[in-house]
Amino acid sequence: MAKHTQAHITRTIEANKPDVFKTRTKEQMHYYMGAKLIEIGVEPKSAIYRWSMEPKGNSEIWTYSAYWGDSKDKLLREEGNG
Repeated sequence: MAKHTQAHITRTIEANKPDVFKTRTKEQMHYYMGAKLIEIGVEPKSAIYRWSMEPKGNSEIWTYSAYWGDSKDKLLREEGNG
């Protein structure tokens, strides 16, 4: 079985929430991602992270992604050529 080299956490947030709520949510997602990586045996400092946000009606879908190993190398190559 192939080893995973990326992880994603997604949350749906009401677009009209105050910035303080959104900041707290981002901090929580960052914390949970670090815990998730430790749980699967990946050093959080060895990964790279990316945020994405997709508007959907009155909400925003936030995704926090971590990449390591082959996925990290591939993403850095793609970003370097972009």
